[in-house]
Amino acid sequence: MTRPLEVRDLGRRPYAEALELQRELRRRRAERELDHDVLLLTEHPPVVTLGRGTRPTSLPYPTALLERRGVEVFEVERGGDVTFHGPGQLVGYPIVDLSDHRRDLHWYLRRLEDILISAIERLGVPGSRTPGLTGVWTAGRKIASIGIHVKQWVTLHGFALNVTTDLSWFDLIVPCGIQQVVMTSLAEELLREDREALEGEARQAVIEAFAEHFGYEIVVPAPAP
Repeated sequence: MTRPLEVRDLGRRPYAEALELQRELRRRRAERELDHDVLLLTEHPPVVTLGRGTRPTSLPYPTALLERRGVEVFEVERGGDVTFHGPGQLVGYPIVDLSDHRRDLHWYLRRLEDILISAIERLGVPGSRTPGLTGVWTAGRKIASIGIHVKQWVTLHGFALNVTTDLSWFDLIVPCGIQQVVMTSLAEELLREDREALEGEARQAVIEAFAEHFGYEIVVPAPAP
């Protein structure tokens, strides 16, 4: 059975604004005001988010220092440890009613990994899992992070794929609480400098992989007049 998936490309949005939109869409989907799932795609100005599993050692610098560097800090309800979002990163927030798929959080996490592995492989980068950890790696380097929250079996939060991200930002944190992790990006792995083209290709690859793995038909809303 093919289901519709509404894909909204938000462009660059402040984290707080995207978070508010996610929470509202999740509520509407849970209450059946919204009759289909939604995938929000966005990019954020520099921001560090602290999931429920964040440890003190994962944030070695005080919040005040990060804010002086122009990095916002948010504590959020998603699972996982500390994560960085910033320019050049494709962030996806699926608003998915798992009651229409499978009420299993581990299954959902593995599907998100499958989607990202499929997407980056379409672009020529081999992807893999690391046993015991959530996310996507390539040749031992981490290229995508995943952290979710589910309420009434409807999901929010999601994934972040490093496309053309300035990887030096990750020096401010211990990404996902994994000591000595090496972060990478599609641009780094492919030695690509055509940032805009690569970002467009990555976005399309993720959309296509998402539709295939969940059995969706993509619906893109018309732009507002």
